[in-house]
Amino acid sequence: MNPLVPLFVVLLFPIGAICTLLFTDTGIEPALFWAAVKTFAILFAVAGGISFAASRLAERSHG
Repeated sequence: MNPLVPLFVVLLFPIGAICTLLFTDTGIEPALFWAAVKTFAILFAVAGGISFAASRLAERSHG
């Protein structure tokens, strides 16, 4: 299993709470909420790519 999966699950709870707060708060601009969602998606994709590349490099070095 990818080592980022448990980390992602643990981080998903506070990030979900923050996004819920941003979405339900009337004083927050809706663009800020969507910017937070897009930023999280981009960072998740980058972290997944790095993790995948690192696992392939480790697999190749072992044999």
